[in-house]
Amino acid sequence: MRFVLYNIRYGTGGKMNRFPLSGYLGRTHKHLNTLGRFLSDLHPDIIGLVEVDAGSYRSRRRNQAEELADDLGHFHVYRSKYPERSPFARWVPVLNKQGNALLAREGIKAQRFHYLNAGMKRLVIELELDNVVIFLVHLALSFRVRHGQLSDLQKLIHECRKPLLVAGDFNALWGEAEIDLFLAATGLRNANPRNEASFPSWAPKRHLDFILHSPGIQINRFEVPKVPYSDHLPLVCDFDVPDPSWGGHERA
Repeated sequence: MRFVLYNIRYGTGGKMNRFPLSGYLGRTHKHLNTLGRFLSDLHPDIIGLVEVDAGSYRSRRRNQAEELADDLGHFHVYRSKYPERSPFARWVPVLNKQGNALLAREGIKAQRFHYLNAGMKRLVIELELDNVVIFLVHLALSFRVRHGQLSDLQKLIHECRKPLLVAGDFNALWGEAEIDLFLAATGLRNANPRNEASFPSWAPKRHLDFILHSPGIQINRFEVPKVPYSDHLPLVCDFDVPDPSWGGHERA
């Protein structure tokens, strides 16, 4: 199977901007078509999209995940990354259309949405396929909050009884060492053996985006394509899942 993880910056492109956050405010219709062609050429089975616009002025009131899924012939799952009890993020224009999404070619058995206990960005999308579970995250910028979120995420992982991938923008601003304790606690492994940087796309220096996997999953190929379609680079991971008779049990 091929999994692509991509923080697409709401489809606003990958240009470096002089002013912080200004790159998030542009319109997206030109860039989204380019993103769609790029993703289609990769022939992915599953796509994890971070920073998706669900219908603000930027995307002409259209859900980017739905548009990309239709173009690719995939199913899609989308949710706002802010919890319902966060009135600021849920009611402020533009913010209230920001979320994450998972797209899958086939075999969706279930979808679940979790919100971590702390931070502004709290969403975890859980997508269950026939033989694998995908968790998609976008963690907090604050070091303290981020580690609380990793603790919550660890509990979700321990409840899962299938081979799994945990992927997303971890915002690991302090480097890979931030993830080491999480890997030790969960038994997961990093699919990026060379710790290739993914941010910023025009001069990658930081390894912010991760694909982690349970030990039984075989990673066959891992690549970080150097493309300019967002401020992050995408991650492309080819993997095999063990036979369903591996001995686990599905979630009750």
